[in-house]
Amino acid sequence: MTTLEFFVMLLTFLIMEGVAWGAHKYLMHGFLWFLHDDHHTKTPGALEKNDTFFLIFAIPSWLCIMLGLMYGAGISVAIGAGIALYGFAYAMVHELFIHQRISIFKQTKSTYLEAVRLAHKMHHKHLGKEDGENFGMLWVHPKYIKQVRALRAQS
Repeated sequence: MTTLEFFVMLLTFLIMEGVAWGAHKYLMHGFLWFLHDDHHTKTPGALEKNDTFFLIFAIPSWLCIMLGLMYGAGISVAIGAGIALYGFAYAMVHELFIHQRISIFKQTKSTYLEAVRLAHKMHHKHLGKEDGENFGMLWVHPKYIKQVRALRAQS
């Protein structure tokens, strides 16, 4: 991987936070709510209809990587890798850390990670598709970092 391709992969990863935010706010909490609603209410079983959104991001990633490799287009591979890297981060942070689908990341001493968890909790306090907040995953408003610090100072 060239330096340019590495930079493109990292830039794509960073841009994906905005793409994921927009998809969450305008698609998942919009006309695709019927696929996302079970994520805001507890449902039995390990899988949710919401998990189909994995494909929305996995298919473009796969296509960029596959076609880039087929045609020798390193930038395309880098874009696909950046999307895949964001998908991996999403799985680790959202599924394992925040929602604890596998209970291995219950405790943390990281102020940032606790702020991520708090922001997501504030998102889930809204059970309907309207009046949502905090649609991103990795970027959190500084007010949540301040709240976590204040809670830690009290204890």
